Amino acid sequence: MKTLVLGLFLVCTPSAAQTPQPLQQPSKADIAAWQRQAQNVTIIRDDWGIAHIHGKTDADAVFGMMYAQGEDDFNRVETNYINAMGRLAETEGESAVYRDLRMKIFIDPDSMKALYRVSPPWLKALMNAYANGLNYYLYTHPQVVPRVITRFEPWMALTFSEGSIGGDIEHVRLDQLESFYGKAPVPPASLGMRDEEKEPSGSNGIAIGPSNTLSHHAMLLINPHTSFFFRAEQQVSSDEGLDAYGAATWGQFFIYQGFNPRIGWMHTTSGVNAVDEYLETVTKKGDGYVYRFGASEQPVRSVVITVPYKTASGMDNKSFTVYWTRHGPIVRAIGGKWVSIRMMYDPMHALIQSYTRTKARDYQSFRQAMELHANSSNNTIFADADGDIAYFHANFIPRRDARFDWTKPVDGSDTATEWHGVLPVDSSPNLLNPPNGWLYNSNNWPWSAAGPNSPKRANYPSYVENGRQESWRGYHALRVLTNRTHFTLDTLIAAAYDSYLPAFPAMLPPLFRAYDQLLAGDPRHDQLSEQIAVLRGWDDRWGVASVPTSLGVFWVEDLGRRVRDEAARSGKSLDDYLTGSATPDELLASLAAASDKLASDFGNWRTPWGDINRFQRLTGDIVQPFNDSGPSIPVGFTSSRFGSLASFAARTYPGTKKRYGTEGNSFVAVVEFGDSVRARAITAGGESGDPKSRHFDDEAQRYSTGDLRVVYFYPSQLVGHTEREYHPGS
Repeated sequence: MKTLVLGLFLVCTPSAAQTPQPLQQPSKADIAAWQRQAQNVTIIRDDWGIAHIHGKTDADAVFGMMYAQGEDDFNRVETNYINAMGRLAETEGESAVYRDLRMKIFIDPDSMKALYRVSPPWLKALMNAYANGLNYYLYTHPQVVPRVITRFEPWMALTFSEGSIGGDIEHVRLDQLESFYGKAPVPPASLGMRDEEKEPSGSNGIAIGPSNTLSHHAMLLINPHTSFFFRAEQQVSSDEGLDAYGAATWGQFFIYQGFNPRIGWMHTTSGVNAVDEYLETVTKKGDGYVYRFGASEQPVRSVVITVPYKTASGMDNKSFTVYWTRHGPIVRAIGGKWVSIRMMYDPMHALIQSYTRTKARDYQSFRQAMELHANSSNNTIFADADGDIAYFHANFIPRRDARFDWTKPVDGSDTATEWHGVLPVDSSPNLLNPPNGWLYNSNNWPWSAAGPNSPKRANYPSYVENGRQESWRGYHALRVLTNRTHFTLDTLIAAAYDSYLPAFPAMLPPLFRAYDQLLAGDPRHDQLSEQIAVLRGWDDRWGVASVPTSLGVFWVEDLGRRVRDEAARSGKSLDDYLTGSATPDELLASLAAASDKLASDFGNWRTPWGDINRFQRLTGDIVQPFNDSGPSIPVGFTSSRFGSLASFAARTYPGTKKRYGTEGNSFVAVVEFGDSVRARAITAGGESGDPKSRHFDDEAQRYSTGDLRVVYFYPSQLVGHTEREYHPGS
């Protein structure tokens, strides 16, 4: 599939989005067709509110799947497509214009409609069912008023086809796009935090081979770290062989991370270098522009894109002349040169791959789906009932000249910087059944994926990875996997929630040395003696009752703010600077400041972590409000910033002292394969987005402690656990 690298140039002249219209009334023929298809679908809601959808055909199952998603959280379904089609400003106003522009540069309705027309008949049937299921939901729920999308069309499924929370398009920075096309300077504040200070994105995936499990069956950990409530937990099956369970991104008709009776798959955000920027040599010529490529000059293509946006008095719009070279759209400028961006964008094959892998039955059929090379931003962890475990590093890796540093913009006029097809699956740093009997990925490099049996960095071109170092989570995963045997579902869960925080054994010794070197009579000796004693006695593990977790987290955060500029000037990563270059005075000053902050906010620096770190879900809003006076639940695990495998990214909000989580562990499942599947899982909060539903937060307590519930995968398991059984619309 080497032609996939050309997928970006599907872009045609984009059409301006229309002003939202009242809900379109379906025809009698539409209604009759939906009602007939609904009779081919059965939805069983279990006692956690999770939908188990069965259809006569795959298309029937997709129809029911989308109807059930509408029931659970139509707002999130619609919002994902509002974002995907670049229509957010139509509901949120002018502030979203450049976000919409970014999407419209890559996603054009006319191109998507053309792709739909040439899609395989089976895929068309699924896209038709996707649209029909959502439209039937709206027809049967007239009280639901869409914000923008009044009727779903089959081609819309192609605008949101891969499943990742962000995807490659987010490599385009909005502030730089606005600076180029809006002729506005990049504000200094937009430079934001350094990467090391941000919440580490991505997920954990672990596969255990039969040689390391008590049952001698392969096992899989599925642990995506996303914003909470980003995916629905569903089971979707049909008489045509579909039977997949797991997490489906709202609005998509495939299980993104999950399992079927024979195999399981888990995606983690990859560090692959698969998105490139080119410095273009552009000059004005006549009424347009040309750019240099080799010895020739080629015309810069231009397209006018119109972005409608909501105002207090109605709708308005802004139009932009957007430029393209052979490499892709121009998205910013550096030192007077325009910068184009090149990435994979092949929505039809991405949708085919996303769906067909859910029906794979073994390693070979799953690997065959990977030959489409349309899963660009993810690594994949795999396990199956035959006992195979595998790691696929990324899936779309352009073949390039390794002489260039592809982590930086390259010279677009140099023909040697062209892509040369895609790196074959067998040429990527993948793994199949390593002798140690386990493998993992936690968004780190692949060079430790199976301990001593990992791929060797020297055997691959540098561009298969972005040059990152091993992560704290990577060190932690190696700790809980190495020299461990006889895994069970319970011990795999225990490994996934192991409370060790590997960052602190590296960060605390310089603090202890700084304290021990204080001169006699230094007032800081007495001022900080109790805090130092607490940290010295810490076992470096999180917990709701842990005082040192509170003190350690607040100390590292204050120290990071204190030395971030020095670290940037030194060229070191923030963590390297904290552990090796922060001065004794800085280390001690941050400990004093952390103590004062804890005492000021909570009355005592000896505040247990669970009093600070909280899970709260008050409304069904996509952007959650938080309130210290509202009900909340203590959470022991921390941000993965410190190496916690279980991730809970929390912070304060206006008017709060406590920290509330919004991302991290969102769906967690452990699966054992064999003659039958055994699985346990948990979803953040609950399945429903409706605060009036008992399934809005019925999983919150279990979520906060890692108490995974039994998954009802087989019909026999639903006996006694069925809340409701019905056809869509009934």
